[in-house]
Amino acid sequence: MEIDFEKIGKYSKSGPRYTSYPTAIEFKENEKVKTIYLKELEENSGELSLYFHLPFCRSACYFCGCNVVYTSRPEKRTRYIDYLKIEMGLLSKHLKKNREVVQIHFGGGTPTFFSAIELEEIILEIKKYFTNISKNAEISCEIDPRYLDEDQMIVLTKHGFNRVSFGVQDFDHKVQEAVHRIQSFETVETSVNLARKYGITSINIDLIYGLPHQTAETFQKTVELSLKLNPDRFAVFNYAHVPWLMKTMRKIDEGALPKPSEKAKILKRTIDLITDNGYKMIGMDHFAKESDKLFLVIDKGELHRNFQGYTTKGGTQLLGIGLTSIGNGKSYYIQNYKDMENYEKSLEKGELPIFRGVALSIDDQMRRDIIMELMSNFKFDIVRFNNRYCVDFHKLFKFELDNLRPFEIDELLTISYSKIEINFTGSLIIRNIAMVFDSYMHNHIDSNKVFSKTV
Repeated sequence: MEIDFEKIGKYSKSGPRYTSYPTAIEFKENEKVKTIYLKELEENSGELSLYFHLPFCRSACYFCGCNVVYTSRPEKRTRYIDYLKIEMGLLSKHLKKNREVVQIHFGGGTPTFFSAIELEEIILEIKKYFTNISKNAEISCEIDPRYLDEDQMIVLTKHGFNRVSFGVQDFDHKVQEAVHRIQSFETVETSVNLARKYGITSINIDLIYGLPHQTAETFQKTVELSLKLNPDRFAVFNYAHVPWLMKTMRKIDEGALPKPSEKAKILKRTIDLITDNGYKMIGMDHFAKESDKLFLVIDKGELHRNFQGYTTKGGTQLLGIGLTSIGNGKSYYIQNYKDMENYEKSLEKGELPIFRGVALSIDDQMRRDIIMELMSNFKFDIVRFNNRYCVDFHKLFKFELDNLRPFEIDELLTISYSKIEINFTGSLIIRNIAMVFDSYMHNHIDSNKVFSKTV
């Protein structure tokens, strides 16, 4: 597959990386957003997605940008489960009865750091408070292959888990040493086979390019080994080096990070290898077999993205449960406390552990829809948008359309009266394209706020 890296390179230093809309900078302690959140909880009768943050890890992976708690003490897990139960009980008091749950995700941290007995305890508590779980629900768990046993797999599949995502990142031993995550191909293969043995129908492999000591040749070997595992999906992420935000990243030797030209070679070889083996690119950074349901909804423009990744379950209210979890509804984003002490104190007082959030105006909601549709489907249906909001997109977003013209001139996208379509090369810089509609990001372009780069 041909990639025009000259055009991509033109935008590689064009500004901060789009992460979500609004940006995390806008999340503030705000009583107004708490009121909006509780009102939507109490009045909404639509479908629910549930995200549970299980934050513990035994040791640090230096590349990780997640909010984690490092520990080897089992009593911390037991204590955390007790507080998850309190939070679910408090949430249930604000929810309409029998709301259908269509998506559940365990993220971390390392969810399988919890024992089989502890995982079942959490799941049974979920079923106690969320009684209407759809038969077609996506129920998924992130898994560190180094921490998975048969008892855990039995519990997960017994309770309807049908998707798992294995963190691989890179199989090269030198790279693994540099990022403090040693795991052999055999370890990952054993875990993948265990998932298949117990009927998991969708397996994802996470890879990261841009890590120290990686080259196009070494990462090609990682991709080739990963293909032997025959996953249903791949997620191939560009490493974002932000040591000013994540202390563990300071342990990475910046001089060992691959140069932009080498990263471009890695990306090209990776895309060629994965697509030559029957996978298609979906959304940004993701690939799936043509038979995968994510791929099947792209043509309809129905692929969605939330804090759990890509999904066919769009339009749901997402409840973030646990330390630092983020949730969102029609007119808000909300985040729980990021430190354990305040998280626990809030629950002990009988209060939901809300730390901060942002209330969304109608303009925010429209921009979120535009950005999410572009980043999910690489196209945007203007007619559908006009009908949904009773507006004239071309008039309302004339400034943004003018700012898309350079991308159109560079043949990265096309704009017509009825739609915006991104071509393959354009899809590789979709964050840059989406940033045109991100008014929050524009507000910080000239500020001293620092973000990771898009390419």
